[in-house]
Amino acid sequence: MTGLEGVVPVGVVLATALPVLALCVGQALGLALVRRGRGLRVTRSDVPRAGAATWARRAALVVVLAVVGLTPTTGATQQGGASVGVQVWFVVDRTGSMAAEDWGPGDLVVRAPGLAPVPADQRLDGVRHDVVSLARDVPGASYTVIAFADEAGTQLPLTQDSTAVRAWAQTVTQEVTAGSSGTRRDRALDVLLRSLQDARDLDPAMVRLVFYLSDGEQTSDAEVASFAQVAELVDGGAVLGYGTAEGAPMRRFDGTVDPDAPYIPDPDDPSRPALSYADETTLREVAAELGVPYVHRDGPSPTADLVAGLDPEAVAADGRSDVATRRHLVWPFALVAGVLLAAEAWAWARASSRPRRSR
Repeated sequence: MTGLEGVVPVGVVLATALPVLALCVGQALGLALVRRGRGLRVTRSDVPRAGAATWARRAALVVVLAVVGLTPTTGATQQGGASVGVQVWFVVDRTGSMAAEDWGPGDLVVRAPGLAPVPADQRLDGVRHDVVSLARDVPGASYTVIAFADEAGTQLPLTQDSTAVRAWAQTVTQEVTAGSSGTRRDRALDVLLRSLQDARDLDPAMVRLVFYLSDGEQTSDAEVASFAQVAELVDGGAVLGYGTAEGAPMRRFDGTVDPDAPYIPDPDDPSRPALSYADETTLREVAAELGVPYVHRDGPSPTADLVAGLDPEAVAADGRSDVATRRHLVWPFALVAGVLLAAEAWAWARASSRPRRSR
């Protein structure tokens, strides 16, 4: 695709070239009329007059130099010209339900009278383990963390510092219980979409992986949007689910760490703790919309299988690593200008070498 780069501003080129071009064209037309003998007389003098062909040549020179000033270009593509790497997005659910205590290895415990025994650790403990493990499984990548609760936001911009990812995972907490406003699975969708688009525009050759970590619980009645709108920006990843269908209680959180904090009470029966139930159906829907697999995580097992066989070069073979460039097309016009200038110099030299005549 051709275009103009405009090394010299268009306004300057037009303001300079058009008056000179009008003069040259006017002189050429006037002399052409004289040659046809339309009643005009030509007076010879000691200084040779330029003929119509000379002024036409000068008009062509003005046009060619104007084109050179505008600098025409043409599009070109350099295959494999951009470096290929991996960028990883962790989309983490930190709503109150992620504090439910039904994840982890070891013996089952009874959290409250009348409840079934459940694993001892919080779902967020599983998130902490998996975020650190995945960052270790994709060394040399760039990582970013988007967390959502009542609101969503980027908590760690794209960075190659895996230590920063580990530090975030070790310190992440559930939302403050008093500020909870319900869970929506699409809460982070807009932030994720903008982040993926910005990353694509900045580094189009990169391979982008998205890991969505949640229990899938949906407590808001609002209509949810589909993650399918970001699927074209995602090359891989997974939806990781935490928790059990049997449900588990959650401890209150007021911003301070208290392992013995009271459980959140059931609004219908305050004598019993409220239960959070993992919703794998919702998580499978999110996975299908993103075009990635769903994996239930019930303990600190390895995560290497989630990125096994990842070959960034093979993924980027769709042409995203090609670099679009523009090439200047000045040289043909500069060559023509050189020829016209040489002809002009020859004409002046020839005219100057003629013997002067007296009137």
